[in-house]
Amino acid sequence: MWGVYPLLSRWIASIKILTEPKNAIIRQYEKFLQLDRVELVFTNDALDAAAEGAMKQRTGARGLRSIIEDVLLDVMYEIPSRGDVKKVIINADVITAHNKPLLETRSNRTTAYPEDESA
Repeated sequence: MWGVYPLLSRWIASIKILTEPKNAIIRQYEKFLQLDRVELVFTNDALDAAAEGAMKQRTGARGLRSIIEDVLLDVMYEIPSRGDVKKVIINADVITAHNKPLLETRSNRTTAYPEDESA
């Protein structure tokens, strides 16, 4: 029974690292996308999945940053050239199954992130 508490506290600390500090990882990316007038949304299950992934890798805060960077890399390059996107939604499937993020357009249509069109 006592062995669960250290894991739970590390998991909670990971969630806090992602969201609470003034310079939290998630807030940094939200600010980047706000420059293009795009809202970034992480669902609670996405935060849980990121924390769980960092715990499995035993990498702590650096692992969290790496997980979030991997998820948002394509988004950060694609969004500036797309004026129709108003919201990027990251859920657990994006983090665990490496699915593409959901994009909500200004016409209120939610679509999966498009595959590479140049291939």
